[in-house]
Amino acid sequence: MERLLELDGQALLWLRDTFGHPALDGLMLFVSRMGDKGFCWVALGLAFLLLGLKERHWYRRGVMILSALLADVLLCNVLLKPLVNRTRPYDVLGYELIVPPMRDASFPSGHTAASFAAAAALYAICPNWGRAAYLFAVLMGFSRLYLGVHFPLDVLAGAAVGTLAAKGALHLLKKTHFAE
Repeated sequence: MERLLELDGQALLWLRDTFGHPALDGLMLFVSRMGDKGFCWVALGLAFLLLGLKERHWYRRGVMILSALLADVLLCNVLLKPLVNRTRPYDVLGYELIVPPMRDASFPSGHTAASFAAAAALYAICPNWGRAAYLFAVLMGFSRLYLGVHFPLDVLAGAAVGTLAAKGALHLLKKTHFAE
């Protein structure tokens, strides 16, 4: 396990050295901030709920996205982050940040998890939108690595957790015949 964690740190340093460039800093900050508190995804879910005032299928879609995000928050932020309690990479590897230090644990990446939860829900609703959301989710995960606030394993775990949370939430909605 120690060797895996060492490789995780080396991979992060390689990514930062390879892709880090002042011209990309603003873009990566923007992408990452879009995911603060799941902002862009919550806003999309709420927009769908509002559209649902006119057409019911939009309401169901909003509930599907917001349910996936809720399942993700419970799994990622309430259960896994406190349980694993992994130290942030900048505290371990000691490099400068262009963002304020985070206060919570590193594993798994919550920004990535929320993005993949929303992408999986969107894919279930409309595959074309889902593919675009998955691309954004990958960019979100990369931004977290670029900014140095997560290790690669944190981001990979976030993608898996978000996807599983969405699939679980959508499964429960189908059981209640809500998502049909």
